[in-house]
Amino acid sequence: MPIQSYDSLRHIVKLSKLEVPEEIMNAVHPLKDNDEAIRNYGVQQAVDMMKEIFDKGFAPGVHFYTLNREVATTEILKRLGLWVCEPRRPLPWRLAANAKRSNESVRPIFWSSRPKSYIYRTMMWDEFPNGRWGLSYSPAFGDLKDYYLFYLKSKSSKDELLKMWGHTLETEEDVWQVFVNYLSGQVNSQGQKVKRIPWNDEDLSPETSLLNVKLVEMNKRGVLTINSQPNVNGAKSEDPIVGWGNPGGYVYQKAYLEFFTAKENIDALKEVLPSFPRVNYHIINSSGKHDYTNSHKHRPIAVTWGVFPGKEILQPTVVDPISFKVWKDEAFGLWHEQWAKLYPESSKSRDVIQHIVNNYCLVNLVDNDYPQESCLWDVLEAMFQRRAVRDKESCSAEDRSNDIPLKKTASNSSDLEVDANPGSYTFEEIVSAANDKVAGII
Repeated sequence: MPIQSYDSLRHIVKLSKLEVPEEIMNAVHPLKDNDEAIRNYGVQQAVDMMKEIFDKGFAPGVHFYTLNREVATTEILKRLGLWVCEPRRPLPWRLAANAKRSNESVRPIFWSSRPKSYIYRTMMWDEFPNGRWGLSYSPAFGDLKDYYLFYLKSKSSKDELLKMWGHTLETEEDVWQVFVNYLSGQVNSQGQKVKRIPWNDEDLSPETSLLNVKLVEMNKRGVLTINSQPNVNGAKSEDPIVGWGNPGGYVYQKAYLEFFTAKENIDALKEVLPSFPRVNYHIINSSGKHDYTNSHKHRPIAVTWGVFPGKEILQPTVVDPISFKVWKDEAFGLWHEQWAKLYPESSKSRDVIQHIVNNYCLVNLVDNDYPQESCLWDVLEAMFQRRAVRDKESCSAEDRSNDIPLKKTASNSSDLEVDANPGSYTFEEIVSAANDKVAGII
């Protein structure tokens, strides 16, 4: 603990019942009325002591007690050459300050924006994945009940959330706009910035900026994105946006996209996905009754990995089908716990959220061809185009069903009568009968 003032030194000595070396007291006493001079002495004294400790191999490191006064500690680290202005991420996700998890090196990507929830849902595990995820069916996640529900709550107040997400919701499009405002940074109709959504209680990650334009465009069209990463092919580990791990390494990523979207989009998406064989997908609704995937049910997909000097290849982030089903319950639960409960029961706003829960699916897409430009945006464009065709076909069919099919009477006259069984005629037969009637009138 660096010496920072004369009074604090005396106080700590009294509490700890330790003796201060005479040479230190002799140096400090003349400076007792000059806090800045004592602080400078304390910094240099700590630097000299640490150099000796390290040079003679007495210890591999030291622990600082800052007592919320970090200035002296920061200066000591800078003088020793141990201070990094922009510390790199050891892994793509936030590490847990827990000795039991110190060797943990692999997690599913789904909780990347909700690390606290993941930590608490896995706190009962005897050991944590290190090096590879392993068998996906072996880990048991904690249920979403009791104290786990606490981690479905937002750290913002109800008033703050209503200002960001709307005091009232009239349509699904109102919900879409909240996502758009969150990603774009634009203020909403109440002049408020949307700083968080239920699935991300923190600021947007830096790499989101690489996808932002496309993400905003898709959310405007009802693809409500909650997790994403760009494809990366051998970026330096020191890269300020996508870098992680030790210096001198290279990092890789497969393009990943996770979102909610309506059943009508899902029907179209399932039709176009076979045209994109390089894409792994998983589609599931809130109940889990509708569950579609082309991935092996027990085989995780590495979506982030890195190569570093003197180390094995690290693959810290995976897409795992079993874990996705567990995450699904939490992802849909956040609609209720954080958003719907802001509004009175039976209100229009709560009904809008409930409609989304009942009629939307959660989807994840992985583009395995990471050296190439991501095709995930092409998948979504194809989905929208296919839905437009389906909607047009549906409207045409509805229009035809509303026409009154006609047929000639048994007398073979040009008069027409209503057929009690319209399904017995083709569209061409109906047109032909109508033409006969027109010819008779002429």
